[in-house]
Amino acid sequence: MTGKLEQKFAEEIYRKAKANRSSFIAELTGSGAVSAADLAHTLSLAFAAPLIDLAAVDLNRLPKGLLDNKICQDFRLVVLGKRQNRLIVATADPSDQQATERVKFSTQHNVDWVIAEYDKLLKLVSANTATAAESIENIVGSDFEFDEMVAEPATDSAPLAASEVDDAPVVKFLHKMLLDAFSMRASDLHFEPYEHNYRVRFRIDGELREIASPPIAIKDKLASRIKVISRMDISEKRVPQDGKMKLKIGPDRVIDFRVSTLPTLFGEKIVIRILDPGSAKLGIESLGYEPEERDRLVKAIGRPHGMILVTGPTGSGKTVSLYTCLNMLNKPGVNIATAEDPSEINLPGVNQVNVNDKAGLTFAVALKSFLRQDPDIIMVGEIRDLETADIAIKAAQTGHLVLSTLHTNDAPATLVRLRNMGVPAFNVASSVILITAQRLARRLCPTCKKPTELPDATLLEAGFKPEELDSSWKPYIPVGCNACNNGYKGRVGLYQVMPISEDIQRIILRDGSSLEISEQAAREGVRTLREAGLHKVKMGLTSLEEVLNVTNE
Repeated sequence: MTGKLEQKFAEEIYRKAKANRSSFIAELTGSGAVSAADLAHTLSLAFAAPLIDLAAVDLNRLPKGLLDNKICQDFRLVVLGKRQNRLIVATADPSDQQATERVKFSTQHNVDWVIAEYDKLLKLVSANTATAAESIENIVGSDFEFDEMVAEPATDSAPLAASEVDDAPVVKFLHKMLLDAFSMRASDLHFEPYEHNYRVRFRIDGELREIASPPIAIKDKLASRIKVISRMDISEKRVPQDGKMKLKIGPDRVIDFRVSTLPTLFGEKIVIRILDPGSAKLGIESLGYEPEERDRLVKAIGRPHGMILVTGPTGSGKTVSLYTCLNMLNKPGVNIATAEDPSEINLPGVNQVNVNDKAGLTFAVALKSFLRQDPDIIMVGEIRDLETADIAIKAAQTGHLVLSTLHTNDAPATLVRLRNMGVPAFNVASSVILITAQRLARRLCPTCKKPTELPDATLLEAGFKPEELDSSWKPYIPVGCNACNNGYKGRVGLYQVMPISEDIQRIILRDGSSLEISEQAAREGVRTLREAGLHKVKMGLTSLEEVLNVTNE
């Protein structure tokens, strides 16, 4: 050992290894007489073999199935690659002839040894030979109980293979992820397969966070399990599918999920959206409307007829706002019908219809049918085309209250969007009674947020008025603690609530621009989305940076 180990001590280590039925290398490094790094360096020189640092090796990129796991565990080996009929194998003991013979016999390949440090090799062997079930067990934990959660399929389906349904580790892992997502207030779960790895991400407060990286070997069984309880076709992996599932937690709590699959290069990506029926029943006070904005909205939904539009990007809370309004209007003496694609929140007492374009049940067809069903209130999930807009507006003009959504940047742009779709100006002016534009901003964690000083120039540039820059308030910034997500916890709504006044109607009738409508709305006291966000900054509910991000059009 280049003088680093006395012969007498080496013989003693050798006898001890034989007695313990372990390897000489294991006993030697365990004795502390020679470090694993020194030993690997010496063996590399002695056997003229390359030396590798296993800390730099990506476990997910190692080849699979070239050598039996038991041989790898017994002889502490990791296969690094293959070149023609030769295997490149990492070992800490290239002198082990038995290992050489076993690898040759098992694979019918010759071996090129690469020397590695014994301690690092042990860790990599353990990680590389762990089964998928063991890897899942490490993520989930052995004490996790999942039998209390029962899948509740919405419809009947063809019999399915028991092996696809009852793979306990996969079932356990999926239920753990669903429970964690719900407890962490996530809105979506993303199961994403890639070439060399698999990851699970949750969308929490609007941001995706990586939660787990299970073994890629489970991707097919996990996809099959999700499809089984969502009542999808598990044999179809070439086209996207949509489904629903219910999971029962305890005797009286059920969580609804909407499931979407998408074929990708390396398997099916699955996104599961958590649908919380309770979110529509929280009340309008919990949504974040300022008192004057709330009063405008309540007054509008109290009207006997007309159209109320909610606008904003995907994920801005439009559906929750609409269902909050419907929940307020849901009385025994009122007939409410909704058409959505698909219906996300189940509201007892409301007649909900799922649009099915393939079957010919479009928004327009559903609307026409609603008008023959003696409705008082109609909710259309989205106005996408002129036909749907035309029927919805006529319904609003003939004694029905119509609620719907559009995808525009703010409230004034919504009116121009309707005109661009081909709706006559007089129909827009006579039917639309109120428009709400909204965004969701992350709410600062009340536990760890802290006040900060910002230059007046920065605040003015953001949109604050000079008279607002007094000492009565201070902006807050996120810090981060165990109770939150990087300084934020939950979200708060930013709203622009614009009633359609007579002056705005006149601008619509003469085909005025959205800028003219915005200026008139400002004169009538309607806040822009940016101004609504700045007001939340003054209240200490969110940060200036967050408001600038979500209102940067």
